[in-house]
Amino acid sequence: MPLKALILASLVLLSSSAFAQDWTEYISKEDGFRVDFPGQPTVTTTTFKSEYGADLPARVYSVVRGPDRYSITVADYRDIQKIADERAKKTCPTSFGDERSCGLVNAGRGYWKEELGGALLHAMYNFIKRDAKVTHLAWAWQDLVEGIELQLINNSDQSRTFAHIAMHKNRLYIVEGTVPGNYPPPGLFQQSMGYVDEQGRGVRYQSVYSNLYGEWSKDFPAQPRRTGQGGGGGGAGAAPQAAPGQ
Repeated sequence: MPLKALILASLVLLSSSAFAQDWTEYISKEDGFRVDFPGQPTVTTTTFKSEYGADLPARVYSVVRGPDRYSITVADYRDIQKIADERAKKTCPTSFGDERSCGLVNAGRGYWKEELGGALLHAMYNFIKRDAKVTHLAWAWQDLVEGIELQLINNSDQSRTFAHIAMHKNRLYIVEGTVPGNYPPPGLFQQSMGYVDEQGRGVRYQSVYSNLYGEWSKDFPAQPRRTGQGGGGGGAGAAPQAAPGQ
């Protein structure tokens, strides 16, 4: 091999080795996740605006390396019931006002159930509203926690963003990696996402975890069907179907 080619190959191998060594596992016991970051992330305290306008406590973990940008936003929905109910009472002390902004005041609550149920879609919509073309959108899971994955191409600079959105124990996780259009995709960052307990130990489920059923399904108890109400199709008022042979 010519000397020039040998030197070039050695430099490529060295840079690849250094690149791999830059990536280390980062664990946040406070926010319950683990992920591979290309360096120590900067942690910023902020607020996250929910779908119905609640300001939720949040933290952003971010690393910028040259043109690459990596971040995880963790929005805390664990007190959403209290926040939404108190906000509804202050905003609409009477039965008048915008029902979407006020929440279900007459029912004694704000939109906290809707906030929890729609958190993934709300975060996804924030991506879709960007000046970018969505090239991939799918239901997926990381570390057996269900979520949504997206890929976008920025219309102005053609950079590519790979994102994963998930909810675990009423925390919303938004994982986002952006690289120039001619760079390899930031798949390692997105696929290394996992979850830990309060001691920093990895959490692993035996089947796919859904926040909808795992954390707050008790707030939607099954109601017995009533007969003689009419209606069809399996709605709440539909009469029960007779079993075969009855």
